[in-house]
Amino acid sequence: MPDFRQDADAQAILESDAERLLPVYARYPVVMDHGNGVYLYDTTGNRYLDLMAGLGVNALGHAHPRMVAAMAEQAAKLIHLSPQYASRYPGELAERLCDLSGMKGVFYSTGGSEAVEGALKLARTHARQNYTHPKHEIVALKKSYHGRTYGSLSVTGQDKYRLDFGPGLPHVKFVERNDLEQLRSAVSGATAAILVEPLLGEGGVHNLDPAFIAEARKLADAYGALLIFDEIQSGLGRTGDWFAFTRSGVQPDALILGKPLGGGIPLSALLVNEMLFDAFGVAKHGSTLGGSPMACRLGLEFLNIVEDDDLLSQVKDTGAYLLGHLHQLAKESPLGIEARGRGLLLGLEIAEPGRPIAEAALEHGVMLNVVQGNVLRFLPSFLLQRKHVDVAVDLMHGLLKTRRGEVHEGLEAAVPVTA
Repeated sequence: MPDFRQDADAQAILESDAERLLPVYARYPVVMDHGNGVYLYDTTGNRYLDLMAGLGVNALGHAHPRMVAAMAEQAAKLIHLSPQYASRYPGELAERLCDLSGMKGVFYSTGGSEAVEGALKLARTHARQNYTHPKHEIVALKKSYHGRTYGSLSVTGQDKYRLDFGPGLPHVKFVERNDLEQLRSAVSGATAAILVEPLLGEGGVHNLDPAFIAEARKLADAYGALLIFDEIQSGLGRTGDWFAFTRSGVQPDALILGKPLGGGIPLSALLVNEMLFDAFGVAKHGSTLGGSPMACRLGLEFLNIVEDDDLLSQVKDTGAYLLGHLHQLAKESPLGIEARGRGLLLGLEIAEPGRPIAEAALEHGVMLNVVQGNVLRFLPSFLLQRKHVDVAVDLMHGLLKTRRGEVHEGLEAAVPVTA
């Protein structure tokens, strides 16, 4: 069993959590205390190189001084406000997001799943308003992930998440990514929307081919369906561009954003084009906590920091450097299958379950994420540098050079685990 070096106080917290918190997460038995930049520190004093960034939320790392200052300043003024009243920052943030994306308007909610729910409602109301024949179908991708609320779960193309909660929403079709013939067969006059992630994250880190995205746009136009891009994970700089879809040259009708947008405060956004700006109408959609003054203030600061510090260039450079090393690992390791992704949304598929590898890495001070059972997914903060990559890759070479359960020599000194 891995030794995570948790002291008595940490063990007491873990035992208390086990008694009171529903066991829905496969948690690692470590109690975190604080963070600084690319590092997290547990209550025992161990340091960890964070390559998960709160599942992509903490794009600026931990305790970024500008984000901390903005949060403190706004907390002293106004944290929450009924959406029936205006404040300064929601409109300013919406203007910035629209300028960056080419969209027309924004609706805020609190998380990615909630924004997906809004997109589904938008597709249905648009179809009802503009067509007299039944037009309810949603076409989505197999292995996609759009959330765990009822509607978002219904369009998530993974049976393991849906089966216990079915039947889900009707009129949902799933097609294989990059399969043009399946896409053409699925879309018809009954299709209300085509929903895709330009870069699948939880589904194993897979890029969509530009030709597939272009065909989705063509079919949506031909049949009067909406083309919706879910960039909750891939958007806002994660790939080295503000949005993953921009390289395809295809513009969506609606764009879903989340994760790093609120700087750790719950915030997501549904962006729409001019055609959809008035589609909801008054009182047909809402979010009590969406678009709070605090969250939108931090959203603006997040965008400013990324631009001021030229972090998109850093994401491209560090991401390419890390991907090169992952390709080498995939080639040299007996466990390696394939490395893929873009920017700092990368994956390394291996031939055995990834959880033991992640546990061994955590034991030596590196936090990894596992998706699809055997894909090590990398979602570090945009602050990651090549020197941090070198530390992580050195460790992974040791972990992957022999099969699970065998002795990995020389790992005790691979990563400093205390401050």
